[in-house]
Amino acid sequence: MKRSYLLLFGPLAGAVLFAGIISLALMVPGYSQVRQTVSEIGEVGSPARVPFAMVLCCVGSCLVVFAFAVRELSVKLGHSQLAAYFIGYMALPAVGIGIFAYPHPLHNVFGLSELIGYQAPLILALTWRRDPRAATLVAFSWVMFGIIWAVIGLNLSAFDRNGLVWIYAKPVYGLIQRALFAAWFGWCAVIGVLLFRRK
Repeated sequence: MKRSYLLLFGPLAGAVLFAGIISLALMVPGYSQVRQTVSEIGEVGSPARVPFAMVLCCVGSCLVVFAFAVRELSVKLGHSQLAAYFIGYMALPAVGIGIFAYPHPLHNVFGLSELIGYQAPLILALTWRRDPRAATLVAFSWVMFGIIWAVIGLNLSAFDRNGLVWIYAKPVYGLIQRALFAAWFGWCAVIGVLLFRRK
């Protein structure tokens, strides 16, 4: 089976996102990667607002291409295409978060809608589990699904400002948010490489 280089857009999406987060934060005076959210890099009034939106649009484009490649491979292997659609869906909140900068009301709507796309590892693990050649892929997806949901729980502690979890999470909330991005985009990167190398 011919390899599809489009699968490498999975690792590329994460690389673009984190390169943008690290570099654009340098444009914002006093910004803390540890304490502050990623959205604050591109919020209204920030000197990095436009380039931040461009980075997220690029990430969204990479995810669409990656999802297309996963869907194409799923069809060839006779697997469900559902995981590909969950991956591709993440392009929508990525672009929406970039365009509707905080504190626009739609910003948090798009942010919360990412919870749908974060289920992609679970969907892939469930729909590919009967393929013995995908055992590593499925096991990795199960592990990452567990990690992603653990970090989601920490992220959602922000909704309970008087809760015990938030008291400990608040000083490092920027790192917690980045951990969620690292987990999900790390999953995309690894499955992209594993599927690319599959013969």
